[in-house]
Amino acid sequence: MRLQRYRGLVLVAATVGLVAGGAVVAGTSAGAAVAGCRVTYTISSQWQGGFGADVAVTNLGDPINGWTLTWSFAPGQSVTQAWNATVTQTGTSVSAVNAGYNGALGTGGSTSFGFNGTWSGSNPVPATFRLNNVLCTGTAGPTTSASPTRSASPSPSASSTPGNPGTPGTKTVRVFWLKPTDVAFDQRYPDGIANVMREAQRYYRQELGKTFALNATVVETVNGEHDTNWYINTNCDPNGDRYWCVVFNMQAELRRRFGLANPDNRWLIVGEISAEDVGRSGGGASPGWVLLSGHDADGGAGRNGPMNRWYGGMVHELGHGFGLPDSSSTDGTPMSASFYNYPNTHFSQAQKNAILAGPYGSFLS
Repeated sequence: MRLQRYRGLVLVAATVGLVAGGAVVAGTSAGAAVAGCRVTYTISSQWQGGFGADVAVTNLGDPINGWTLTWSFAPGQSVTQAWNATVTQTGTSVSAVNAGYNGALGTGGSTSFGFNGTWSGSNPVPATFRLNNVLCTGTAGPTTSASPTRSASPSPSASSTPGNPGTPGTKTVRVFWLKPTDVAFDQRYPDGIANVMREAQRYYRQELGKTFALNATVVETVNGEHDTNWYINTNCDPNGDRYWCVVFNMQAELRRRFGLANPDNRWLIVGEISAEDVGRSGGGASPGWVLLSGHDADGGAGRNGPMNRWYGGMVHELGHGFGLPDSSSTDGTPMSASFYNYPNTHFSQAQKNAILAGPYGSFLS
């Protein structure tokens, strides 16, 4: 993997936030004679005041085409961000409605969704769940009580992937934010990274007349398996060049956990990690991959100077991802230090041609 090295570049994109409001209702299939459901609610990660949860739903009755799962939270619990379902909350009442692609559940069919939330006082598992207003007991037929599977809350350093929305469609730019176990979840990071990606998407359309696709969940939040120091120091010569250590450790973990190749012909991949050996860690890109460390994540979250620098930096790194080399001089294009002048920087015609003819040119439409 030959990466273009550029210290102090850019940040990435963010997850779409959940909309709070009134309940939404989805219908069952007409004339269903048998109903029943099973729900497994797992607290996948927890930190002070916040948590991630995974919810698996199995339909035990007649097939349904569209579902709504409802439950009640304890006071102080609330949902802040969800994936694979639209989740709304009014007071302590919560409603999760299927996404467009997971609404049909045959008899025995299952699906899952997840969310991040906040809590105060305590964070209990909900006592009962209803699927299309049918109480979930784990059996089919008349229901009188609920028995959701409960999972113990892990310690705040538990490893999990609360933001993984499942495998997205191919020929997209797939974005990951990896959060080490000792870094608290902060909504500014997925939101800010997403905004950077959307701005880069807009810029590529402006310049090329075509642009790349982002996924419905723009940024997949990944709870890392290790703490910050592990990513900084593992596989790294303490007396050598430490520029690539953090981002290569991130890339190795993402490849193993998500079955990614280098390069991967399914996605152009952006990886961002909230870890950095200050003054020594960096990032860069090569065809198919963009790898960025902590200062870039901070930039996307609005915590590291004017946003135009991070917009321009992402445009630059994605240029490498699409196959462009660095310019040999500061030439007014994003592939040189001119990216700092964003948005007053433009691809040359030769660079446009190279992107469209390059290994990921077919991703643009």
